[in-house]
Amino acid sequence: MDDSSLAPDYAPSETESDHIEVDGLGQLLSLKDGDAFLVANAYGDILGGVDGFFDDDTRHLSRLRLLIGGRAPSRLGSGVSRDNVVFTFHGANRRLPLMGQKATPPGVLHIERRRFLWKRRLYERLRVINHSLDHEILPIAYEFAADFRDVFEIRGMKREARGRASRPTAEGRRVTFHYEGLDKIERATVIEFSEPPGRLTPERAEFMIPLSPHGRFELYLEVGRDVGEVPDRASYRSACAHAIMAQRRRGHHGATVRVRGPRFNQWLEQSRSDIALLTTVLETGPYPYAGIPWFSTPFGRDGIITAWQMLWIDPSLARGVLTYLARRQAHDDSAFRDSAPGKIMHETRHGEMANLNEIPFGLYYGGVDTTPLFVALAGAYADRTGDLAFIRGLWPALTGALAWMDTFADANGEGLIAYARGAKTGLANQGWKDSEDSIFHADGRFPDGPIALVEVQGYAFAAYRAMANLGERLERGDVVRWRARAEAIRQMVEDRFWMEDQGFYGVAIDGAGQLCRPLTSNAGHLLFVGLPSPERAARVGEKLLTAGFLTGWGLRTLALESVRYNPMSYHNGSVWPHDTAICAAGMSRYGHRASAAVVLESLFQAASHFDLRLPELFCGFSRRAGEPPIAYPVACMPQAWAAGAVFMVLQACLGLEIDGWTGKVMLTRPHLPQGVDRVALRGLELGALRVDVRLARTDSQQRDPTVATSHPEVLLFN
Repeated sequence: MDDSSLAPDYAPSETESDHIEVDGLGQLLSLKDGDAFLVANAYGDILGGVDGFFDDDTRHLSRLRLLIGGRAPSRLGSGVSRDNVVFTFHGANRRLPLMGQKATPPGVLHIERRRFLWKRRLYERLRVINHSLDHEILPIAYEFAADFRDVFEIRGMKREARGRASRPTAEGRRVTFHYEGLDKIERATVIEFSEPPGRLTPERAEFMIPLSPHGRFELYLEVGRDVGEVPDRASYRSACAHAIMAQRRRGHHGATVRVRGPRFNQWLEQSRSDIALLTTVLETGPYPYAGIPWFSTPFGRDGIITAWQMLWIDPSLARGVLTYLARRQAHDDSAFRDSAPGKIMHETRHGEMANLNEIPFGLYYGGVDTTPLFVALAGAYADRTGDLAFIRGLWPALTGALAWMDTFADANGEGLIAYARGAKTGLANQGWKDSEDSIFHADGRFPDGPIALVEVQGYAFAAYRAMANLGERLERGDVVRWRARAEAIRQMVEDRFWMEDQGFYGVAIDGAGQLCRPLTSNAGHLLFVGLPSPERAARVGEKLLTAGFLTGWGLRTLALESVRYNPMSYHNGSVWPHDTAICAAGMSRYGHRASAAVVLESLFQAASHFDLRLPELFCGFSRRAGEPPIAYPVACMPQAWAAGAVFMVLQACLGLEIDGWTGKVMLTRPHLPQGVDRVALRGLELGALRVDVRLARTDSQQRDPTVATSHPEVLLFN
């Protein structure tokens, strides 16, 4: 990206990936462990574009390139293991330079490159096997560099000054890079090899390896922020075993879900593995980081939605998210950070630019929906688990959040939750569609603020209802007022956002009180929280399943006929799996299981073309026979709430609810999607109990299944 073209008030956000160029990098593959992550191309090379080895929002490795005989090897295949731990590259040599009387022909040396991350370190093993009948001399070189750039610089933000980088030191088998940031923090990157190179400089390590017929050679490499033990086979294998076991523990937490059908099962397994990869265990508990590469950090909205998607399977994720966000609740006013007392965090960062307040995202609160979502998730968690003791501890944060909603959030003075950014460095739009062009009038005009988004009113409705229910159980708070406030919001949405001529809700009300009338998927979020009347919910659901929204791969964020529709845009016509899932869950809430099944089938078809890993978003072109869905070029993948989408929609199809207060699992008119005739749920938590549920289709022409269970408190309603 050419940052010289950025406007002075450029504000990096989840939207800016519209502009990032990845030409020349090819397919990017990711690894993650804790706050460290790595992005490289399909060869395993880091070339200094948007790729790299990152830790605490700083790029600690901006180049790592393997050369065999002065060139990249030919690629036979590569990928990341299904559990997301190990990247493997398989290649072969190209014709090597003349050594003595002969040159090594191409394709006789098998080159395998395997790597993983563990405890903020990169481990790599290079293995070469000689399949020729001759002795070969193998010239190997690694090129490397560390630029210590902040992730926001890489995303395109221009800085007036940077810290001081010392000249790298190279000795023996080790190269060390040093950088002192303007924040006075010293950062280092150490690269160390298992074998001393024949020649070592601050930019390059060269080896000349003799290989006998059918001989093999292994080279181990480690990259970290400090000096470790000399890399060798034992340390590599030990660290790899620990990395795999840690990922398994995260991935196996909570209940398991299996269906009859290998491809669908693989989708479930990949999605669960992606959530496990993105989940970092913090002192407050597990937290799903938003996505790699741009959002590998706690985001409020993303964490809440992901935890909600997984709530029926693994409620510990919601507990960890709620605890973390409660500890970072705002206590003061800051226009720069868009904070006000009681508000819940949108994003946190740890890099040099955040430390220096060059960007507001060190601890940023510019999300209008995160606070009501926080309260609503707390209510959903309590209903799922019956964990009233946890809610008692969370109560001050919950009442503080409602205080913000009662006062600071009512920016238009009409009782609607609205936003207007405090400074130009913040986000212009502060709902989940936070790109600058995502909210507009039917004629294409951008509205003046404060802006009240339709789905945010739905979240507020859910938040007040949740607090009333919790307050009643705890005998705390102003329960009567909270119920009245929820009903007042419901009535305002029905009166002010509903468009009878469209049979749909408008997306926002602007600062002048005018309704923004484009048809957007935001309206489907109202169904998720149960705000509309059944009649209006049915009309919205029907509209969402028309060709204007339903692409055959998922639901568009903006209907085809809208003035700013662009299937290649970030928010104005693309498909976001999490958004599609929320809409499907909303349809199911009103009893429309078959509609949810249609959506699940669409997402499955899309996932099948994305190697069973749904990206953050993809283009909104309509599905055509024989053509795949079109990828959005720089979408994060994996992305937590995209991975969680399958679990939310599957729950919607099953009509499954878990009542933690009474200890019951209820299934109401479950409807299995096409191609799925058996579902097995094992280990659903009900307090101290674990429940297994099995569903099977009894008639190939019908989708309504029968249910078998290991526990008498599983109830099926027809």
